Amino acid sequence: MTLRCVFAVLRKDVAMSPRSSVFFFVLALPVVMTLLFQLVFGSLFESKPRLGVVDRGKSQISSAVHEMDGIEVTVLDDAETLMSRVESHDLDAGIILEPGFDDAVMNGSQPELGFYISGQSLASDRIILMVTAVDLARGVEGNASPVEVVVTTIGNTEQLPIADRLIPMLVLYAIIIGGVFATAFNIVQERESRTLTALLVSPVQMTDVLSAKGLFGFLLALVMAFVTLGLNGVLGANYAALLVTLIVAALMSVELGLIFATASKDIKTLYTLVKTLNIILFGPVFFYLFPSWPQWIAKLFPSYWFFDPMFEISLKGAGLADVWHDLLIAYIICVAALPVIGLLGRRMERSLAFS
Repeated sequence: MTLRCVFAVLRKDVAMSPRSSVFFFVLALPVVMTLLFQLVFGSLFESKPRLGVVDRGKSQISSAVHEMDGIEVTVLDDAETLMSRVESHDLDAGIILEPGFDDAVMNGSQPELGFYISGQSLASDRIILMVTAVDLARGVEGNASPVEVVVTTIGNTEQLPIADRLIPMLVLYAIIIGGVFATAFNIVQERESRTLTALLVSPVQMTDVLSAKGLFGFLLALVMAFVTLGLNGVLGANYAALLVTLIVAALMSVELGLIFATASKDIKTLYTLVKTLNIILFGPVFFYLFPSWPQWIAKLFPSYWFFDPMFEISLKGAGLADVWHDLLIAYIICVAALPVIGLLGRRMERSLAFS
C-alpha cells in the first residue's frame, strides 16, 4: 500500500461523489430522520399550553402570567375574539379579568373569573392552565398556599425518556449509512461497472483501493454522526471523549462495509448481506429502548462496545475515564477484523483477474 495511490483514489471519489445519488442519500437521510423524530416526539416543535388573556381592569394577573415559564400567553382586546380563538383551538384556554377584579379579590368578595377551555385542548394543558389561574388569583389576594408540596422521586432516577434513548439510534443509523452502506456500495458499483478492474491495471493495488474507499466512508460517517448529534442538541461538553468514541464507531462500521463489499459479487448480493447482517450493529439498540430486557445479551453484539460509550457520553455526561475499557474492546474487535478484510480483498482481486 502506498499513500500516494490511496490519496489519488480518495481524491477521485471525493470529486465524483456529488454525481452519486447514494452520496446525497447518505447526507439527507440522517437529517430527514432527525426532523421526523423531532416532529413526532415534539422536542423541535415542543408545544406549550396556550392561554389568552382579556384584561378589562389592568389586573396584576395579566402582567404576572407573562413571567411564567412554559406557558404561551396572548393578550387580546375583547372577549368575543378570545372565545372565538378558544373555540377554533387557536388557544387552549382563555381568562377574562373584569374591572375591579384585584380589589374584589383583596376584599374577599370572591369575584367571578371567566375561564374558557377549548374542547380540543389536552387534559394536561387544561390542568396546568387552571392551576396557574388559581395560583395567580391567590397571589393577588396575598395569602400563602395552604399546603407545601414536597416532591420526592421514587424509583430509578437514571431512567431516560424513550425520546432521549432514541437519539443514539439516530446517530448509529448515520454511522451505518455513511460507514457501511456508502463504503460497500461504492466498491460494488465500481466492480459492476468494471472501473475497479481498470483501476487495478494501474500501479494502484487492491489494498490502496480498499484503504481509500474505507477512508472516504470513515470521514463521511464521522461527519454525519456529529451533524446528527448537533441537530438533536446532545453534543455535550466532553468533545474529546465523544470524538474518540465516534472514531471507533466509524472505524468498525467501515470495516463491516469493506467485508460486505469484498464478499459481494453484485449489488443484489450486497443488499442481501446488508439487510440480514446489519443486526450486528443494530442489535444493542433494542436493549436500550427496553431496559427491562437482560442487558448482558447486548454485550454479545460487537457494536455494543462503542454504542454504550456513545450513549453514556452524549446523554449522561460520562467521560473517557468511565468508558475507556469498552472502547478498548471495540478497538480490539476492529484490529481483529483487518485480516478478514485482507483475505476477502485478495479473493476479490483474484476474481477480478479471471473475470
